[in-house]
Formats: sequence, structure tokens, C-alpha cells
Amino acid sequence: MDVQHSPDRSLDHSLNLALAGLEQQQLSRRLRVIDSMQGTRITISGRELSNFSSNDYLGLAAHPALAEAMSRAASRWGGGSTASRLICGTTAEHADLEEELAAVKGTEAALVFSSGVAAATGTIPALVRRGDVVILDKLAHACLIDGARASGAKMRVFPHNDLEKLESHLKWALETHPSGKILIVTESVFSMDGDLAPLKEIVELKEKHGALLFLDEAHAVGVRGAGAQGLAGELGLGDRIEIQMGTLGKALGVSGGYIAGSRTLVDFLINKARSFVFSTAPSPAVAAACRAALRIVHSQEGDALRARLRENLRCLSAGLNMGELPSAIVPLIRGSEESALAEAGRLLESGFFVPAIRYPTVPRNTARLRITVSAAHSAKQIQALCKALAHHG
Repeated sequence: MDVQHSPDRSLDHSLNLALAGLEQQQLSRRLRVIDSMQGTRITISGRELSNFSSNDYLGLAAHPALAEAMSRAASRWGGGSTASRLICGTTAEHADLEEELAAVKGTEAALVFSSGVAAATGTIPALVRRGDVVILDKLAHACLIDGARASGAKMRVFPHNDLEKLESHLKWALETHPSGKILIVTESVFSMDGDLAPLKEIVELKEKHGALLFLDEAHAVGVRGAGAQGLAGELGLGDRIEIQMGTLGKALGVSGGYIAGSRTLVDFLINKARSFVFSTAPSPAVAAACRAALRIVHSQEGDALRARLRENLRCLSAGLNMGELPSAIVPLIRGSEESALAEAGRLLESGFFVPAIRYPTVPRNTARLRITVSAAHSAKQIQALCKALAHHG
């Protein structure tokens, strides 16, 4: 008598099949353990590497002033906030940080979240819902897309920085949803391409068609404009943008996210942004380190760091025979996942940590090496990277 074997329906079996599929497509990811302090040189598996992968654009993550501020705050407040901000998790460190962020951004108020992802996925669904329209740039960050999807609003996507298509979508939204809100969502500096949004023109279109603008300044804060103003501040557009989002874990070197805007906006989000209402507050020590980072970026030291970053970008541009670089993010498009992974592996063997970025982080057939430059890099490191890239083709 034949024995019938039932199919394996265990969770691990189905997940192993999915992982095997990712491996076959060159899309599998694994965590790398770093055995050193974060900086332009890191140690992985006992090897010291030049690090061109982080978003620490000003080199503040290892700044002693941030560590000192965090240590003092931890001694006073302890390690954690113990509860959500609305219960008993808000400390003077959080309140002071928000006041300082609002002053930097030139807004009435600001609200700190545990991460940039939490800021986006909490804010967008709080502001729009079914019957409204969200219009996103095609290359908007995943958290912005997730926030739009969670809102239930009708989504429309325009090709990257395509103002003509954006206006077409705005006209469509006005015709089909005359009583709904229209929210444009874009980044100021795009996280995987490093280019800038045509922000002045987007603001003008927004005003012409009665829409709102949600601007993600994650990769512009601390780098563009004076201090932590971002591109909106640099262009003098801050008071014409309803919702400005930023992060505290890139150029500021710590962690967290925030929304800056009117007092009414912030009061509304305190009540309605689920990722804020139902999350334990960030540690007061983290908030204190963020405040220390803000002081640095608004000082002469911050000006000097931005000048050093611009000089390093000129050095990289010259070494790679590229034109002027608009940001510290420099993508080298390789197309296939296999090509990008192979080149990243060769660079790793040569002592350079440059990640291969693949789908779904970027669109299919646009896998790339994503080089990020810091003010803390030396000219020698950048020149050596350029030579290695030329050697490996």
C-alpha cells in the first residue's frame, strides 16, 4: 500500500522557499556586523575598510559632543522613556528638541517621532483618507509610499521630477475629487539618486491648483542651506510648504524623525498620528544628542564641515570625471543585480565598503553602487576609491 505524504505546510518551509527565490534572483540580503565605531573606516569580520556607505554626511555620529550629551542625559533621565509621549514619555529633552527644530525650520512647531519611517507612515494617513488624492514622485522613499497606501486615498504617481505630468495629475484630481484634499509627496534630495526636486516649480504648481505639499528633507537637513534648514530653507520656500519631514539619523548623526509645520498641524498629529500615539517615546538621551548635533550644525564648526563636504564632492567628481554633484549621494548605475553585486564584492576585496543597491529599493534593471561622501573622508580615501573603481571597470 502506497504511503501518502502530505505537503510540508510549516512556516519555515514556505519561508525557505521564498528565501531561495530571492537568492536565485540575486536579491537576498544579509546583515553585516560592524565591530568598530561608525566612521569613514569600519571593521567587518576583522578587516578594516574605507566606508562609503553611511548617511553620516557631516561625520557627527562619532562626535564626542554627541556622546557627552547622551551620557549626561542618560545619567539624569535613565535609559528609556518608559511609555508613549502621550502617557508619560515626554521629557524636557523632547520638548526642547522640538522647539529647536521648529526654530531651525522656521515653523511654528515640530513633532519628534521614533524614526523617519514612523513620521511618514503616521503623518500621511492622519492627514488624508478615502476621498482624497495623494500624488507621489515615482522615486519617493518606500515609507512615503507606505503612508499613502495606508491612508486609503487615491494614489497617482508621476515620473521622476516630471512637472508636466504632475500638473496633469493635479488637474485630474481637481476634476474627479473636487471636495477632497490633494497632497503632493516628494523628497528634496532623493535618497538613491542624489538629485534634487525642482522644488520652486512644485511649490508653484501646488499653489496654482490648491494642493498641499509633504516634503521629505531627510537627505537635505544639515547639508543644504544654513544649519539644518534643508533645501526648503535654502530656497526660501519653507513658509510655503505645509508639511516638512526630516530625520535625525543622517547628517545629524543620531536617530529619529520629525514633522515641522504649523502649531495646528502638530497638535492634530499628537492626537491622530498612530505611529506617534502608540509608540514608546525615543530615549531622552537620544533627544539630548540630537540637540547637541543641532548646535554643531548651526556653529562655525558646522559651516566648516559643510565646506569640507563640498570639497570632498569636488574631489570625487574630478576622480570619476563627473560634473558637479548636487548631493553627497552618488549612484553608479550598473543595471543588473549580478553586475552591481560583483563590483561591490571586488571593491570589498580591495578594502572599500560600497553597497550594491537592488530592487525593490530601486526600480528593476537599475541596480547600482551607492557611494555616499562624508565631510570626515580624507582626500586620500576618495582618490583611492576612484582608482579602485577605475581598476574594476
